[in-house]
Amino acid sequence: MRRLLILHTNDLHSHFEMMPKISAYFNRARSQWPSDQVLTLDIGDHMDRMSPETEGTNAIANLEIMNATGYDAMVLGNNEGLTFTPDILGEVVKAHADFPIVGSNIYEKATDTTPDWLLPSCILEKSGLKIGLIGVTAAYPAYYELLGWQVTDPIEAVKKHTELLLPQTDLIVVMSHLGLPMDRRIAEELEGIDVILGGHTHHVLEEPLLIGGTYLAAAGKFGQYAGHIELAYDPAQRRIAEFKSRVVPMTADGEEDSSVAALLERFRIAGAAALDEEVAQLREPLRLDWYGESPLGNLLAAGIRRWTSADIGLVNSGQLLQSLKEGRLTRGRLLEICPGPINPCRVLLSGADLRQALEESLLREFMEKPIRGLGFRGEVLGVLSVDGITVRVDSSRAPYERVIAVYVGDEPLDPGRDYTVGTIDMFTFGSGYLSLSRGKDVVYMLPEFIRDILARELRDHEAVAASHSARFTDISLPGE
Repeated sequence: MRRLLILHTNDLHSHFEMMPKISAYFNRARSQWPSDQVLTLDIGDHMDRMSPETEGTNAIANLEIMNATGYDAMVLGNNEGLTFTPDILGEVVKAHADFPIVGSNIYEKATDTTPDWLLPSCILEKSGLKIGLIGVTAAYPAYYELLGWQVTDPIEAVKKHTELLLPQTDLIVVMSHLGLPMDRRIAEELEGIDVILGGHTHHVLEEPLLIGGTYLAAAGKFGQYAGHIELAYDPAQRRIAEFKSRVVPMTADGEEDSSVAALLERFRIAGAAALDEEVAQLREPLRLDWYGESPLGNLLAAGIRRWTSADIGLVNSGQLLQSLKEGRLTRGRLLEICPGPINPCRVLLSGADLRQALEESLLREFMEKPIRGLGFRGEVLGVLSVDGITVRVDSSRAPYERVIAVYVGDEPLDPGRDYTVGTIDMFTFGSGYLSLSRGKDVVYMLPEFIRDILARELRDHEAVAASHSARFTDISLPGE
């Protein structure tokens, strides 16, 4: 009987504060096993550019801490693949990763091959077993293609690589950054897979699932848990004879690996230094309001409209977290107020759908709506900040009857006409306002984030001055 310990994490999203705890736990678990019987894996989205350490070092901090933690391999998650350009990610991986990164369903579009810093699959030997690793990531074709990637159907990729690896291996482990529903499908539809380690949907499996002959495990999100699997493999029967899986909470008062903590402190300093670069000098403060019109929200909406060459600009004020003071503005401060990896896009939207979103934006249940996923890093949806239109409202009227008139330039909004709208990718997926996902001819614009657009606007004194012009007039208020 061959015994194997698998330690795993997923979806850390640059929660560096948890990494010394995870490393300490992994070291403690490893101390009870022979070194050649331990396999340590990450299932993607370790990197998140909302973190100063990640943003300030181009994710060098993530890779070096993963090296120190002793990872044997990781799969490319969408946060790695979509928020960094392939050139930047490749340079950093080649220079700093001491372990293979696996991407079984992603290729360079120009060459239709896997780049030299990424492996389509790999075989590692542990406990005298040849273990085949397949790594698949969630497919967002429209996005990946804009960055020069081709992303293929993950189930087909798993099938292909399983067939290739089966004759050469004892165990096949799929590192799946696809989410639990897709993991279930793979286990149900494909044969030959022993273990699926999951991520992407941030699910916690306190005990393993067994579907067909495949075990499923996952460890949640943000380093709140570490995954711990102990298995016994019977070479004579060529199957797993015993399988025990659990997730281990990383508690606030838990032991920390002092060497990883010291490394983290070094990267905190390096990241802060890099992000001290000046973006703009503000002549005046810019106020933000999640629940009403504000200059900072207007400025971002205007910037998105200009960037996308659209007639109208729309963005939710909740993308921004704080107002800005006058004076020196740095990259670090811009990251603090606009941390999400949200991309601009251009879309054709009907006047009727625009009007519905404007009505919803005036309702408290929409303003206060918490949003999860799709790159959003704020607290609430907030109101719609707009540019290119003016809106007359009567807040004393019933919901969905408060918008009195909308003008696009000098012309009334036509419910039956399509308008070119510059907005954010999140809306096209139905998050926030359903009507804004009904657009046509969507053009996503990568790799810039909306904070890059905001930086450009903040350097334009005329744009800043124009942001104080009101887009909304409430006739129910005195003096309006």
